[in-house]
Amino acid sequence: MNSGDAAHTTAAVQQYLDELAGVQGDSPAAPIIRGLLARAVGRLHIVCGTWLHRRYRRLADPPLNLQSEELLGAVVERLMKAMEQARPQTVRQFFALANQHIRWELNDLARRLDERVPDVELAEGFAVAPNSSDSGLTPNARRMLKAIDSLPEEEREVFSLVRIQGMTHPEAATVLGVSIRTVQRRLNRSFVILEEKLHDLCPQAELQGGA
Repeated sequence: MNSGDAAHTTAAVQQYLDELAGVQGDSPAAPIIRGLLARAVGRLHIVCGTWLHRRYRRLADPPLNLQSEELLGAVVERLMKAMEQARPQTVRQFFALANQHIRWELNDLARRLDERVPDVELAEGFAVAPNSSDSGLTPNARRMLKAIDSLPEEEREVFSLVRIQGMTHPEAATVLGVSIRTVQRRLNRSFVILEEKLHDLCPQAELQGGA
């Protein structure tokens, strides 16, 4: 998605959110929500693929073989239900809500996989990864996620968009409604904070390189 497409998507999503905010009483919100999700589906697909292949890769491997399209379908269903009550007012809030439901869906799938893996091993001889209460992540990985979650809000948003979701700096700037220079400044600040907290695990050069 180039910066022009990102800007058009952002503007369209915001228009739907404005319409949704004006819904009152018994007026149907479902058509607006469907239109909103249809307009945002391209970016949601990218975000789903990024979460799946960067953070939950084992779900894309046998025996589950999860595809980003399948994850997208489940997340869209979740958002349809969630937005009957939730009313994000900005594009930032909408994609924050979407990310939350993507993570919940992936965590649910990971838990189900952990429950079924022993049966798969007996039936088909698959090697079993150790069960985990946090999506099969190692202690160091959980520590890194905790450090990312503890970043100040502005730095956490930028780090999530650029380093986790794979957006370009212009795309992240469009989503957040800030300048590209501001995105770069917040991202650099996040690297400094994470390097201080994780210096024994991840040198700053590795964080910036996405290793």
